Amino acid sequence: AKEVTTVELDADLLPTLRAVLTPYPNVRVVHGDILKLSISELINQPNYIVAANIPYNITSAILRHLLEGDIKPRRIVLTVQKEVAERICAKPGDLSLLALSVQVYGKPSIAAKIPASAFHPAPKVDSAILRIDIYNEPLVPPDLLKDFFKLTKAGFSQKRKTLRNSLSSGLHISREESEALLNSAGIDFMRRAETLSIEEWKGLCEK
Repeated sequence: AKEVTTVELDADLLPTLRAVLTPYPNVRVVHGDILKLSISELINQPNYIVAANIPYNITSAILRHLLEGDIKPRRIVLTVQKEVAERICAKPGDLSLLALSVQVYGKPSIAAKIPASAFHPAPKVDSAILRIDIYNEPLVPPDLLKDFFKLTKAGFSQKRKTLRNSLSSGLHISREESEALLNSAGIDFMRRAETLSIEEWKGLCEK
């Protein structure tokens, strides 16, 4: 690699990390919390690649931080919990807010699955290598992204309810207004949020 910037939060690991990386002048070690660091301050060029083994409990936060940063990566490759990787790669009919939040920016796929026995000590969950190839432009125009996330968050606020009811509750509008909004986009108001594709959410934003 031409240039590598690695971020490590655990101060106890830094001496060993720096010792191992001393022979590589193209590697820079940054001590800090990736969620509190600006991507543009870490990386000065677009189309960079992210490769990381991350704490599983902040998977969603890290993805949001990377995907919504000023400088977008070309590819993200993360070791995550297997069930989370599968949820991110889901198709319409089984989509989640997390899946939509990733798929609007890039195409996710599972590169490999890693059994818990591959780690020591073995965790209670299996893992997977999640690869996300980032689109040149989001599937939803940038000026609609705010509305996209507002609508999808409202749609998934009460997942077991129909879209008419969940949008009514999430957007603080009447059920009649919610039904009219869905009808204007050609979407059956009795459907549930997980069944809508990104294109359908986009169409709803445009209304």
